[in-house]
Amino acid sequence: METLAQRAALLRESLDKSKQVTDAVVSILGSFDSRLSALDSAMRPIQVFASPFLPASYTTSVIIIVWSRPDNVALSVQVRTHAVRTAHENIDRTLRSADVILTQFDRTREAEREIQKGPHENLQGFLDAVDRLRSIERFFSSNRSYRSSDGVLNHVNALLSKALVKMEDEFQKQLSQRSEARASALESSLKNLGVEKLSKEEVQRMPWEILESKIGNWIHFMRIAVKLLFAGERQLCDQVFECSQSLRDKCFAAITKNSLATLLSFGEAIAMSKRSPEKLFVLLDMYEIMCELQIEIDTIFVGEACSQMRDSALSLTKCLAQTAQKTFSDFEEAVEKDATKNIHTDGTVHPLTSYVINYVKFLFDYQSTLKQLFQEFKREDGTGSELASVTMSIMQALQNNLDAKAKQYKDPALMHIFLMNNIHYIVKSVRRSEAKDLLGDDWIQRHRRIVQQNANQYRRIAWSKVLQCLSGQGLTSSGGSGQIGSDGGNSSGASRAAVKERFRSFNMLFEEIYQKQCGWSVPDTELRESLRLAVAEILLPAYRSFLKRFGTAY
Repeated sequence: METLAQRAALLRESLDKSKQVTDAVVSILGSFDSRLSALDSAMRPIQVFASPFLPASYTTSVIIIVWSRPDNVALSVQVRTHAVRTAHENIDRTLRSADVILTQFDRTREAEREIQKGPHENLQGFLDAVDRLRSIERFFSSNRSYRSSDGVLNHVNALLSKALVKMEDEFQKQLSQRSEARASALESSLKNLGVEKLSKEEVQRMPWEILESKIGNWIHFMRIAVKLLFAGERQLCDQVFECSQSLRDKCFAAITKNSLATLLSFGEAIAMSKRSPEKLFVLLDMYEIMCELQIEIDTIFVGEACSQMRDSALSLTKCLAQTAQKTFSDFEEAVEKDATKNIHTDGTVHPLTSYVINYVKFLFDYQSTLKQLFQEFKREDGTGSELASVTMSIMQALQNNLDAKAKQYKDPALMHIFLMNNIHYIVKSVRRSEAKDLLGDDWIQRHRRIVQQNANQYRRIAWSKVLQCLSGQGLTSSGGSGQIGSDGGNSSGASRAAVKERFRSFNMLFEEIYQKQCGWSVPDTELRESLRLAVAEILLPAYRSFLKRFGTAY
C-alpha cells in the first residue's frame, strides 16, 4: 500500500508538469496556427506516454518540439487543436481518477488501523471501518480495469476476514460473560429457594428423617426450576438470539447446565442409595415429578447443545423406576422372611400385618404412577395387571409369614385366634380400599373362608373339653335306684355323684378357659361378637340339654 501511494504521488507530479507544458504549447500553437498547415509534411508521430498505474484508455499526449537547427529552422510536431484539447481532457480525467484512487487508499489505511484495534474499545468505530472496507471492496470490484485492483481487493478481503475473526472472538467473549452472569443469577435463585449443593456421599450418609424432608423439598424445587426458572431463561435466550437457533440453544445450555446438574445429582444419589421399604414412596414421588416434567424438559432443553441435559433427566427417571421396582421385590422378600420373634401373647393383629396393609393401601394412592412404572399390560391369561400381580405376591408373602409366626403359639386355640384376627384384618382392609377392585371378589371370598375356618378351629379346640362335660356318656347308675328325668320321660340311671362331678368339672373347665381367654384379644368388635355368638351356639344348647336331663340329680 505504501509503494502504491508513492507511485500515485509521482504520477500526480508528472501529470501536473504535463499540464503546464500542454498549456504552453496551446498558447504557442494559437499564435502559429496559420503557419502549421505548411508543416504537415514535416510532422512527426505523436509520442504517447502510458502511465503504468492508469488504465490504457487514459493516455496523455505529450507534444515534443524539436528544433533541428539554431537558425530558426524549426521542425515542430503538428498537433491539431482538437487533439491538444483531447489530451487536456484526458489529463483532467486521469487526475480525477487518481484522486479517487488515492482517496480509497487513504480510507483503506484508516480502516486497517481500526481493524487492528479490534471492536472491544470502540465497537461503533470498528463497525464503521468494516463498512468502509466493504465500500472499498465494491469500488474496486466494479473497476477491475485498474491494474492494481486485484491486489487491493486481496488486501481488503484479508482485512474483512480479520475483522470477522475479531468480531467472532469479541462476540464469544461477550456471550461467555453474559452466560456466566445469567448462570450465576440462576444459581442464586435456586440457593434462595433452599437448594443445596450436596455430594452423593453426603446425601447417602444423611439420617433418613432428614433425608425424607429434603426429598420433599427437592420435588418442590424441581417443579419451580423447570416450570418457572428454566422456562424463563429459555424465553429470554429466544428473544435475545432470535436470529440463530444454535446460539439460543448454546447460550441456554451454558446458563442452565450447572443448576440442572445440581438438582439431578441429588435425585441420582437417592436412586443409587441403599434400598429399603420406607424409601419406596419417596422414590415414587420423585419418579412421578420426573414423569410430569419430562415433556417440559424435552421442550425447554431443545437442540443439540442441550442433548446431554435431556439425556441426564431421562436417565434419572429410568433409574428411579428401576430402583422402585427392585424395592418392590425387596419388600415382598422382606415380608415373607420377617423373623420377628416377639409375637403378642393375646393373639391380636401383628404389627407386620398392619404395616404391610398400610403399605399396600399407600401404594394405591400411586396407582396411576405404578401403572406407568410397571408399563401395565394385560397378561395372556387375563388375570390382571402387573400391579395386581405384585399386590397378590405381597399378600401371599404376608400370609406365609403369619402362618410361620402362628406356630410359635403353644396353645392351638390361640394360634387360630391369631390367624383369624390377622386374616380378618387383611380382608376387611382390602374391602375398604382400592385393592378390592384389583384383587377381585374371588380373592376376598377365599380369604373370608380362611377366617371362618380358623374361627371354627378355635371353637372346636378351645371348647371341646367343656362340651364333653355336658354329654351324657358315662353317667349311668349300676343300682338303678334314683330316677332322674330325661327327655324321653325315663330315668337315665345316672348317679347323683357322677352328675355332681360333671357339673364340677364343667365349672372348673369353664372358669379355666374364661381366665385364660380373658388375656386373648379379638380387636374387631364385629368379629368378636360373631365369635361369641358362635361359641354360644354350641355351648348353651348343650348346657341346657344337660341341665334339663340331669339337673334334678344335682
